[in-house]
Amino acid sequence: MKTLAFLFALGGLLLVNSPASPARENTLPERLDAVIDSAIAEKRIVGAVVVVARDGKVVYHRAAGLADREAGSPMAEDTIFNYSSVTKPIVTAAAMKLIEQGRISLDSPVTNWLPDFRPKLLDGGAPVITVRQLLTHTAGLSYRFLEAPGSDYDRLNLSDGFDQPGLSREEFMHRLGATQLRYPPGHSWKYSLSLDVLGLAMERATGEPLPQLVERLVTGPLGMRDTGFRIADRRRASAYYVDHKPLPTRMVEGTMVPLQPGTLRFAPKRLDDPNSYPSGGAGMAGTAGDFLKFLEVIRTGGNPILKPQTVAEMMRAQVAAPINEQPGVAFGFGWAVLVDPMAAKTPQSAGTINWGGVYGHSWFVDPARKLSVVAFTNTTLAGLFGAFPTSVRDAVYAAAE
Repeated sequence: MKTLAFLFALGGLLLVNSPASPARENTLPERLDAVIDSAIAEKRIVGAVVVVARDGKVVYHRAAGLADREAGSPMAEDTIFNYSSVTKPIVTAAAMKLIEQGRISLDSPVTNWLPDFRPKLLDGGAPVITVRQLLTHTAGLSYRFLEAPGSDYDRLNLSDGFDQPGLSREEFMHRLGATQLRYPPGHSWKYSLSLDVLGLAMERATGEPLPQLVERLVTGPLGMRDTGFRIADRRRASAYYVDHKPLPTRMVEGTMVPLQPGTLRFAPKRLDDPNSYPSGGAGMAGTAGDFLKFLEVIRTGGNPILKPQTVAEMMRAQVAAPINEQPGVAFGFGWAVLVDPMAAKTPQSAGTINWGGVYGHSWFVDPARKLSVVAFTNTTLAGLFGAFPTSVRDAVYAAAE
């Protein structure tokens, strides 16, 4: 079983032999078609939507395979996916807008808005956790799937934001507040539920539910009509699949995927339950095309949702490399930041940002090359890391300019 340090390399910062330049536009379709066709023919993924933009122009877009294998429904470019951690950059952008507006601040304690959220260290101390630490995953929190069976996250039945339909805001925060911090806030980096906490703090700070807040500040202004904390059109929603031989198995409510050291727990219809708390880390759904709109706005400086200086700060390394023992990879606000391509053994340029989603998604933005790439699948874990996202990336960089 793959290690989680490798799993959360996510979407593009994986190993290759040597750097190359982005593919010429006339070779890109055949290269990407070959990657996608191979992955489907070899039954590594069931379906995918891949979109590539260069300098603001879409140079490749394709839906391939099946959105629902059992129903025989083909994948379409407007298929709606559960975003899982693709949610994080969008909620981060909303948080940064509130910071611009002075509604919250980076170094304010989260207890300003969530006064009862005071998880403790091993020695019993309850240190201050700031907005900055939540944004950068340096708050000392974790995910249940990153913890071994029998941990406090396990015993308290923590939700990872894409399971347990109907779990309320209050119960989620009560459980998480009873866990032990993994380290003093600000002293390390660990992928975590921190964006879920921040999203609920944003609600308290504004008096506005997170779904409406994100729509008003981010998805609405960008015309991301199919993106939100619910499935906009269930008829266009993808089914989901899990790696298996000889072919991926269909995911159902309660599907569990063991990992080391923990277990991923899935509930694909969580977003259909209006009582589910809005997970700021994993609770949104939308299309590949909608997310490309968001990435292109980030790549070009943030207008109309954020100021250029805010986006520049988001794309700067806030947590020094390495994160998750990945050489050359740091963390900004909302995503990983590539600081040393040679150390990371990737063809991407320094300053490339990327992340992904556990339902089978990867993406990256290479500002130096003016590239934005979205590769969404309906197959976990093959669509998240390993051969498929690596091959998509390599196809983009394969040929000389």
